[in-house]
Amino acid sequence: MHTPVTIIGAGLGGLTLARVLQVHGIPATVYEAEAGPMARTQGGMLDIHDYNGQLAVEAARLVDEFRGLILEGRQAMRIVDENGHLVFEKVDDGTGGRPEVQRGELRQVLLDSLPDGTVRWGCKVTGARALGGGRHEVTFAGGDTVVTSLLVGADGAWSRIRPLLSDATPEYQGESCVETYLFDADTRHPAVAKMVGGGTLSANGPSTDRGINAHRERGDTLHAYTLLTRPLEWFDAVDFADPAVASARIAAEFEGWAPELTALITASDTAPVLRRFYALPLGHRWDRLPGATLVGDAAHVTAPNGEGANLAMLDGAELGKALAAHPGDVESALAAHERDMFFRNENPIDEEALFESLFGEEVPQRVIDAFSRGE
Repeated sequence: MHTPVTIIGAGLGGLTLARVLQVHGIPATVYEAEAGPMARTQGGMLDIHDYNGQLAVEAARLVDEFRGLILEGRQAMRIVDENGHLVFEKVDDGTGGRPEVQRGELRQVLLDSLPDGTVRWGCKVTGARALGGGRHEVTFAGGDTVVTSLLVGADGAWSRIRPLLSDATPEYQGESCVETYLFDADTRHPAVAKMVGGGTLSANGPSTDRGINAHRERGDTLHAYTLLTRPLEWFDAVDFADPAVASARIAAEFEGWAPELTALITASDTAPVLRRFYALPLGHRWDRLPGATLVGDAAHVTAPNGEGANLAMLDGAELGKALAAHPGDVESALAAHERDMFFRNENPIDEEALFESLFGEEVPQRVIDAFSRGE
């Protein structure tokens, strides 16, 4: 099989790339390991920023579709201490630059924008090798292969394409989170729902090694992320095969916290799911390899910081634009893409600008202290 552009991974970065290429009349095929678009839950809320993610949406010419996904009021934010006492509150007045959408719905908009057959599901990559002259062969589980003259790894933190370009591997960052959900929270858990409010909650205690964050998703679903700074061995000792035991063990780390906060763990309607945080070295880069490149977490995975999905989409959009701007000169396009992506990775948004985008120009120090412990 031969395709002009072969993209591995149907996440937000790979799909944005495919869409921007389509906008410019450049065909692409996306290979995805999952069996279909609904094979698994696609995560929770995403705040799509006006300085990166929204630029990708514009490049994909999906602004109207994106606006239809925005959940009004979700840019509201509450910060509380371990007793549930309010430290800071910000309402969503509709003017913020970080509108919230559901990840799965955004992914579906991208999928719907592509011609039928662009994404080939159930294609799990097992490896890739260079054939010379900028051509590469990708091997899938079961033995099928595809040969391409332009290969893009958009396959996440544990990319099977990255080893072609770099020997770097993600390392554990010392922190993990446990995800839980409360459904119909306004009626079944009104005190918890009131604590979370209409958007995002960040709960932080005196210790910097733990915190509880939560988002209000569509309807009255609460999606919680319990953060713990612990070694991998600590989490390995928790029996996540027994949801009740695991929930109790995690909640025990928050003894004495307000019950409206710990209920985000103990009252979950789903089994707790452990997410370990891994990252590539800051400023990860590689030497130019003809015919291949990376985008998103395959190139620069970090511990969650609110930028990952936005940067993946921007990577995909900027690569698509570069290819369109260099017809017949793939190497110049890839070199331009990597130069700009490396610069973004090495120069992330600074803390002052981040806090201003979240809280406005006047940020009380107590808010910075609380947010830095929990986000």
